[in-house]
Amino acid sequence: MPSRRQVGHGLAKVLGIKLDESENERVTRGESVFSIQTADSFVEEPPTVKEVLVKIIPTRKGIVEYILSLFPFLSWIGFYNLQWLAGDLVAGITIGAVVVPQGMAYAKLAELPVEFGLYSSFVGVIIYWFFATSKDITIGPVAVLSTVTGTVVSNVIAAHPEYTNTPWVISSALAVICGAIVLFIGLIRFGWIVELIPVVSLAAFMTGSAINIAAGQVPGLLGITGFSTRDSTYLVIINTLKGLPRTNLNAAIGLTALFLLYFIRSLCNWAAKKYPNRQKLFFFLNTLRSVFVILLYTLISWLVNMHRRTKPAFTILGKVPRGFTHAAVPTINTDIISSFASEIPATVIVLLIEHIAISKSFGRVNNYRINPSQEMVAIGVTNVIGPFLGGYPATGSFSRTAIKSKAGVKTPFAGVITGIIVLLAIYALTAVFFYIPNAGLAAVIIHAVGDLITSPNTVYTFWRVSPLEPIIFFIGVIVTIFATIEIGIYTTIGISFAIFLVRNLKAKGAFLGKVQVHSVIGDHITGNESPAAGEYGTFKSDSAQTALTRNVFLPIDHQDGSNPGVELTNPYPGIFIYRFSELLNYPSVSHTMEYLVEYIFAHTRPTVLNAYKRPGDRPWNDPGPRKDDEQSTNLPTLKAIILDFSSVNNVDVTSTQMLIDIRNQLDRYTAPDVVDWHMACINNRWTKRALVSAGFGYPAVRADGAHSRWKSIFSIAEIGGSESAAAAAEREANEKELVLSQSKVVDTETGLAERIEPSGASSISVSDSVSKAKNPDPRVPRQAVVHGINRPLFHVDLTSALQSAIANVEARNEFERQRGRDEAAAAGTASSSSSS
Repeated sequence: MPSRRQVGHGLAKVLGIKLDESENERVTRGESVFSIQTADSFVEEPPTVKEVLVKIIPTRKGIVEYILSLFPFLSWIGFYNLQWLAGDLVAGITIGAVVVPQGMAYAKLAELPVEFGLYSSFVGVIIYWFFATSKDITIGPVAVLSTVTGTVVSNVIAAHPEYTNTPWVISSALAVICGAIVLFIGLIRFGWIVELIPVVSLAAFMTGSAINIAAGQVPGLLGITGFSTRDSTYLVIINTLKGLPRTNLNAAIGLTALFLLYFIRSLCNWAAKKYPNRQKLFFFLNTLRSVFVILLYTLISWLVNMHRRTKPAFTILGKVPRGFTHAAVPTINTDIISSFASEIPATVIVLLIEHIAISKSFGRVNNYRINPSQEMVAIGVTNVIGPFLGGYPATGSFSRTAIKSKAGVKTPFAGVITGIIVLLAIYALTAVFFYIPNAGLAAVIIHAVGDLITSPNTVYTFWRVSPLEPIIFFIGVIVTIFATIEIGIYTTIGISFAIFLVRNLKAKGAFLGKVQVHSVIGDHITGNESPAAGEYGTFKSDSAQTALTRNVFLPIDHQDGSNPGVELTNPYPGIFIYRFSELLNYPSVSHTMEYLVEYIFAHTRPTVLNAYKRPGDRPWNDPGPRKDDEQSTNLPTLKAIILDFSSVNNVDVTSTQMLIDIRNQLDRYTAPDVVDWHMACINNRWTKRALVSAGFGYPAVRADGAHSRWKSIFSIAEIGGSESAAAAAEREANEKELVLSQSKVVDTETGLAERIEPSGASSISVSDSVSKAKNPDPRVPRQAVVHGINRPLFHVDLTSALQSAIANVEARNEFERQRGRDEAAAAGTASSSSSS
C-alpha cells in the first residue's frame, strides 16, 4: 500500500510538477553549517497550509468562547454592586432626560412622527447592554442617520405614493435590511472592515452632514415654508434667504430658544472654571439645558395656545399617541427594497462609522478596549428587533455618549435606566408633548449638530500631518453641500483609497549608508563597562578607555530627516543595502524594484566592460557608450545586495516573480560573476517560504564551484533553562529554590572560516552539530543559533547581513586570487617542460 507521500510524488510526476528538495537535505550536501561545540543547531521548518487550517477551523473550545463572546455582559454582571448601580442611576436618568427631546426632534429629520424617535430610543438602550463592549455608548436616533433615513423615505414615497400616510413602513424595512447586513458582518467577526474608512473621510462626512442638517432646520426655525428642505444644501440656503420676508412668530420661538441653549452652555462652562469645586453641578445643569429649554417653551406654548388648540399661534407638535401604537411585524417586499437598494451602502456606512469611531474614542479615553465586531452585532440586533416596536435605523450618538461618560457611568446597564425613563415618557408625558413648539425642536437639532462640525484647529492638524488630507476634507464637505450626504461619503472614501493606491504604486525604497555612532548620556559618551549594558543591552559606561561604537544604517539621501552633515559611507564596494519603504506586493513591486536597478546601474559597472566583440552583437537597447562618454572603470562591480524587509509583512506571486527577474537581470549584468542576495529582518514565515521557493536564502550557484566555499555567519544567543549559566549560579546560591531563568542575549557573531569541500565531500550534518552541542559543564552558557542554519542568507539584522556579505565577497576574491596563482604556476611549469 503506497504512502500518501509516494502517491503525492507520483501524481506530481504525472502532472509535471517539480517538487523542491527538502531543505534539511540541502544543508548536508557540502555547504558549511553552524557547528560549534557550545552551540545548538536549529533548522527552521517552512510553514504549511495545515497550520493555517488549524488556526481557521474552530475547535470545541473556540466555539464555546465565540458563543460567550456574543454576550459580553456575562463577564461582569456577576460582579455588579451598589456602587456601580449608583453611577448607572445618575448617568441613566441624565441620558433619559436628554434623549426624549432629541429623539422626537430627530424623528422629524427622518420624515416620521415624533413618537417613532421615542420608540427607537427605547429599543436602542434596552437591547444594547446585552451585547455591549462599551459602557459609554448610547444607541438611538442620531441626526445624520435620521437625515439619511428621511431622504430614503422621501424618495420611496415619490416612487410609491401609497406609503404617503405610512412612512414608517419604509423606515422599518430599511432598519431591518441594514441591521441584518451589519449583524452578519459582526457575527463573522469582520469588524476590521471599518478601518477602510479613514479619519479624514469621517470628519468631512460629519461636517458636511452637520451643515446639511442645520441648513435644513433653519426654515422650520424661522417658520418659512414653500420649498423642500430635502434639496441640496446650497439650494436650501438660497431658498431660505429668499423666504426671509415670510418669517412669522415661529422665528421668535426658534431664535430665542437657540440663543438660550448657547447662553446656558457658555454660562455653565464659565461657572465651572470660576468655581471648580462645583464643577459637577454645572456639568449636570449644562447637560440638561435642552430639557430646560423644551420645558420652558412648552409652558409658554401652553399659555399661548391652550384656548386655541385647533389654530395655534405658532406651529406645535400636536397629538402624540400614547404607548407603542405602531408595534407590528415590519413589512418587507421587493417593491420597497428595490426602491431604496441604492441607498443601502450609504446607510450601512453611516450606521457603522459613527458608532465605531465614537466607541473607540471613548474606550481610549476611559482605558478599555472595544470589539468592533461585537459592536456591529449590537447595532445589528437593535435595528433588526427595533422595527417590531416601531423603531427606525439607530446607532451610537456622539453627544449623548459624551454626556454619559462625563456623568460617571459604570456599566452598560445604565441603558436599562434610560429605557425606563423613555418608557415613562411614552406612556405618561404624551399629553405634554402636544404643546412642544416645532421651532423649539429645530433649535435643539441645530444646537446639537453644531458640535459635529470639525474645528479649524483640527483641520490645521490634518495639514500638519499630511497636506493632502485637508484637500480631501474640503472636497468631501463641498460635495455634501452641493450634492448629497451619500455622494460626499463615497467621494472622500474613493479619493482616500486612490491616494493609498498611488502611494503603493509609486513606493520607492531607500539605499542605506553606514555610519558609526556613540551613545551619549548627558554630556559624555558611554563606554563598554556599564552594568546597565548587561541588563538592558543599550547603554555602556564611560569607564572604558575607548568608547563603544555601533553601526547604524541611514538613507543615503537623508530623506528620513537625519542630519545631512553626517557623512554616510558605502558599506563595501559593490555591496548595496536597500530598504523597502512600503508593502512589497503587486501594486508596488514594479516601481520600487525599477528604482533599485536604476540606482545600481548608475553606481556600478559591468563585470566585463567589453562583453561584445562587434557592435552588431550588442542589443538594440544597449548600443554602448558614446564616443565622448566612456564607461568609468573606477566604479565597482556589483557583488551583493542586502534587502531590508523590516517594513514588509507579506509577499505575493507578482513580487516574488519580480525579484526572480531582477536577480536574473543582474546576474547577466555581472556575468560571469553572480550576485549574492541577503535578506534581513524578515518578519513572517510565509515570506521566508515564498523567498525560499524562489531560490533565495542560499548562496548562488557558480560555474567555477566557488559557492561551495561560502562562509555562513549566524547570530547566537544563550539558551535559558536548567543548563544555562544563570540557572547554575542560582543553584549554587540556593539549591532549594526552583529557578526559571531568562535568556541573556550574547551579542556575538560567529563566522566559519572552515574550508568545505565541494558537493559530495564529507560535511558536518545537522544531527552531528546537535550532538556536539551537548554541554556537560552547566557553568558554561549553552547557546544556539537564532535563525535556521538551513537559510544562511536570511539574517536577523542588517549588521549580520553585511558581515556575511563582506565575508563571502572577500572569500571569493581570495579564491580568485588563489586560482590565478595556481594557473600561473601551472603555466610556468608547462613552459619549463617545453623549453627543456
